[in-house]
Amino acid sequence: MPREMEPLHVRGVRLPDEQPVDLWIRDGHVTYEPVLGATTVGTGWIVPGLVDMHCHIGLASRGETDRAATEVQALASRDTGVLLARDCGAPGDTRWLDEREDLPRVVRAGRHIARPKRYIRGVSVDVEPPALAATVADQAGRGDGWVKIVGDWIDRDAGDMTPLWPVEELRAAVSAAHAGGARVTTHVFGRQALAEALQAGFDCIEHGTGLDDELTTLMASMQVALVPTLLNVVDNFPGIADSGAEKFPAYAAQMRALWAGAPERIATAYQAGVPIYVGTDAGGVIAHGRIVDEMATLHRAGLPLDYVLGGASWRAREYLGRPGLAEGDPADLVVFDADPRLDLATLAAPTRIVLRGRVIS
Repeated sequence: MPREMEPLHVRGVRLPDEQPVDLWIRDGHVTYEPVLGATTVGTGWIVPGLVDMHCHIGLASRGETDRAATEVQALASRDTGVLLARDCGAPGDTRWLDEREDLPRVVRAGRHIARPKRYIRGVSVDVEPPALAATVADQAGRGDGWVKIVGDWIDRDAGDMTPLWPVEELRAAVSAAHAGGARVTTHVFGRQALAEALQAGFDCIEHGTGLDDELTTLMASMQVALVPTLLNVVDNFPGIADSGAEKFPAYAAQMRALWAGAPERIATAYQAGVPIYVGTDAGGVIAHGRIVDEMATLHRAGLPLDYVLGGASWRAREYLGRPGLAEGDPADLVVFDADPRLDLATLAAPTRIVLRGRVIS
């Protein structure tokens, strides 16, 4: 039988509507009707559980992780207040996470879809262009409403980064995903692959370092979402460029150019009205549990902190179609002792985390 849940009570200012509230938790769900005998477990600023909009639970730099390492990843994110994660591609089956009441909820995109020898070995499903749409349809059935396509990667024959797919195959893939009730996102660095993804009707762009004024205007008009993973770009693009400079100088030069302009391009995208969300890209070379570092990087690039927090909480939840803190919603929330929209130090130090109606120690 399910373990009986203790009724809980939280008092404070609820974001984003800034309403003073008394919030009770009964049977793991939010209610604003008083619950007798509830224990007060937090006071302060109440935020819907944080969201990492781009991570890879179950993936490390060398490929798939075992269950113990996957659990460590999930716990590292949870302990920073990330209670919902959009997993943008993992090689293994992580459905067992859903059975754990102490681990974040996960929205999955199945496995990355790439071409042979055009992505990280052992991570992706590798197919040639004629099989792309069918593979997308298959992965749509394995995920939670998302599919992830690798848009560009280094082409060793060309000595540079180039798109993986013809535009007509991308259009067919998007149609297949949408027919299966899934949205499509893409790993894309360079301008050409980004432009072609927009032409094909993609729903979301990961990284998006190839943005320019024309594509920014187009993304804003289409309201295509952007998850910049800016921390990874800023920290790691120079090393990627250096590692390939001797053998692939054109590729190295392109990566350095994309790195140099990334913060400014993200700020321009925000100003143009492109919807931007917060994702760490954890699970490769980035460790899990760095959601606040990603928020700080976006804030330094020029995005207001209240907008950044929304992109890692209530706006992200709305975009994913997941609940917030309305009557009857699952009780996934974070409490801070001051307004977290004003100070990154506050964001880094939640005073209480409640997941699935239970207090996380």
